[in-house]
Amino acid sequence: MNKLFYTLKYVKGYKGFAVLNIVFNILSVIFSLGSITMVVPFLDYLFNQKNVETPNVTINEGFFVSIKSQFYGYIQTYISQWEITEPGSGRMHALILICGMALVAVFLKNLFRYMAMYFLAGIRNGVIKDLRNNIFEKMLRLPLSFYSDERKGDIMSRITNDVTEIEWSVMSTLEVLFREPLAIILSLVTLSLISLKLTLTVFIVIPVAALFIGIAGRSLRRNSAKAKNMLGQLISNVEEVLGGLKVLKSFTAGPYVTKRFFATNDAYTRVMNKVYRRTDLSAPLSEFLGTIAVVLVMFYGGKMVLTGEGNLSGSDLIGYIALFSQIIPPAKAITTAYYNIQKGIASTDRINQILLAEETISDKNNAVLKSGFDKEIVFENVDFAYKEKAVLTKINFTIIKGQTIALVGPSGGGKSTIVDLLSRFYECNAGSVKIDGIDVKNISLQSLRKLIAYVPQETVLFNDSVAANISFGNENATISEIENAARVANAHEFIMQLSEGYETNIGDKGNKLSGGQKQRLSIARAVLKNAPILILDEATSALDTESEKAVQIALDNLMKHRTSLIIAHRLSTVQHADEIIVLKDGQIEEQGTHQKLLLNNALYKRLCDMQELV
Repeated sequence: MNKLFYTLKYVKGYKGFAVLNIVFNILSVIFSLGSITMVVPFLDYLFNQKNVETPNVTINEGFFVSIKSQFYGYIQTYISQWEITEPGSGRMHALILICGMALVAVFLKNLFRYMAMYFLAGIRNGVIKDLRNNIFEKMLRLPLSFYSDERKGDIMSRITNDVTEIEWSVMSTLEVLFREPLAIILSLVTLSLISLKLTLTVFIVIPVAALFIGIAGRSLRRNSAKAKNMLGQLISNVEEVLGGLKVLKSFTAGPYVTKRFFATNDAYTRVMNKVYRRTDLSAPLSEFLGTIAVVLVMFYGGKMVLTGEGNLSGSDLIGYIALFSQIIPPAKAITTAYYNIQKGIASTDRINQILLAEETISDKNNAVLKSGFDKEIVFENVDFAYKEKAVLTKINFTIIKGQTIALVGPSGGGKSTIVDLLSRFYECNAGSVKIDGIDVKNISLQSLRKLIAYVPQETVLFNDSVAANISFGNENATISEIENAARVANAHEFIMQLSEGYETNIGDKGNKLSGGQKQRLSIARAVLKNAPILILDEATSALDTESEKAVQIALDNLMKHRTSLIIAHRLSTVQHADEIIVLKDGQIEEQGTHQKLLLNNALYKRLCDMQELV
């Protein structure tokens, strides 16, 4: 249950709504009891044809008898007044009064019930909103290493389906926690005032009910956790298929992915059958146990009426049964809520894997706010390993401000890892990366990443307008600045040919554009950022020959005023770099200018020869 209350801590921000909800629930329960207790005087005045006299009440009499006597005294006075003005009509007017009081009580009960629900809506939706916000913020703060072992579909399932599960299975129980226990407690107090001995008899079935409900609830929680994991696998499968439809169709892999999806879906269905069957057991189980209690009340209460035990009248017993029947719905609601809470705890466990995940990369205390780049970037004895697999070993090099440095070499050599360490997407296991003599670990993440503009090989665009994609992360950019950036990236001409120009929506992942057009928008975004350090990861690889030449000229002009770090496989694009660093198996094999490396007649020369052959 602690995990449940971990989620309920978000209610703290809605204390006002919670207090109002509790107040209106209390009023609703009180008037509900009042409307039910009207059945006792109704029966007395309907079936007892002689006048009901008000007995003399002594201090030793029970509280219920005292209240009942006072109420009957008021009714008897009311009857007498009507008998004076309209003989023979007193009992009829008393019946009308009792029915009217019951009607008013029911109206007020439902009015206050609605008001409680009205304020509960704000709590439920507000808490779920906060929970989604917290998950999303935490997702952005977590390091990239966290997502290496996670499926995107599973994470999407947590922020959608698991949060929704909490809304229905945990947040909906706020009402149960506030209303139903209160209804049961006040009903039991009233029942005890009517007949304490009869009420104690009811408690015989409570331990038995709790035992059965607890056993079934634990099983439900285990199956619900399995179901959530399988649902994450399903969403991951769908996400992978939608992202690779071209490859799937070209390799005619439809039967394979279909078989895999069907297998996962069948397993999910089997587990969900168990979940629903356990959940559906709650209502009939609680109703059967409630029926046992009612039968006990009928038997023992009838015996008390027949023997005159406890001064319990027939009308009192019927009112007692009517009032006791009102305990069964909240008891069933609590039982159902218990089952739902088990499902909610399973979802809470999955969400906590994100919310409680360690933020291994974060700002240190008194982190430096660096507003500019003045001198140099230094990689000093840098080692990096991922899950004990060495990726970089003893990397040493320096980038002077204004230089263009190229990283080349076979795939898997560690080129992308180097730029990731500079941006602090990962942290070195040993050594340091310094900017102007300050270790990047001591620079605030926000100010560090503002110094760097990044153009990835795999273009990342969003389902939005052209202008929004270029100004991504720079909300204050003017349309003039956006257009200038597009011109530098050789993108303005094709943008103006689109149906709505810069306001044209480019679709999911920019799928309305060609590969070259998408890459030019990515370059325009980096141009607009105007950061002093530029990282280009095969930035022109997706361009056609004509566009590549135009964009390369623009990038050359752009890099003259910036410090650039280029990852390249096409060596022709980095021949004019100030220094070329050749990486192999996580180590620096060679470094120097293009001409110097050719004279070395080593790895770089062999790579150049192979590309010339191609």
